[in-house]
Amino acid sequence: MKYYGFFLGFALLQLAACSSGPKLPELPQNGIVLAYGDSLTYGTGAAPDKSYPAVLSTLIGRRVVNAGIPGEVTPEGLDRLPGVMEREKPSLVILCLGANDTLQRLDRKQTTDNLRAMLDLIKKQGASAVLIAVPDIGISLTPPTLYDELAKEAGIPCEQKMLVHIMSNQSLKSDIVHPNAEGYRFMAETLAELLRRKGAIH
Repeated sequence: MKYYGFFLGFALLQLAACSSGPKLPELPQNGIVLAYGDSLTYGTGAAPDKSYPAVLSTLIGRRVVNAGIPGEVTPEGLDRLPGVMEREKPSLVILCLGANDTLQRLDRKQTTDNLRAMLDLIKKQGASAVLIAVPDIGISLTPPTLYDELAKEAGIPCEQKMLVHIMSNQSLKSDIVHPNAEGYRFMAETLAELLRRKGAIH
């Protein structure tokens, strides 16, 4: 528990620097949040109730659907998204995909195009979106510029520091790439604060 205050403080400092920029519509009390992605969303490395969607739900008082599938690449995510959107009818989608594209050495343009198509679909369905930048595995852990570019293009918030912080801190990881329970809590706390700063919740 003693680490959470420090980690949340880090999140607040990072988010303070980006408090301006795209805002989000207010999330209705009965609004559904769709956490969409791969193993980082699913919660690999921790118990199901410790995944970031489960913790985020308790923090924001809204239903958060965990639609993470370990190992998923963006072509699969794009194919799956329409059915999930139709079934869940979310007000907000938190999109976190691309890590497995990098691991499988898929074409970066294809990844960009697939993420863009997903964001377009989310918008057409009347939902707002937050994009999570996934860093490349390496010494610098720098997220590809495609995330920031896509977010600016779509006019949505992009969280770029959260996963970098986790992947550079062994105490927050269960293995080389996946968070542990503390890491997922950090994700949830960071995203909850982003939603507050962007006007989605109060």
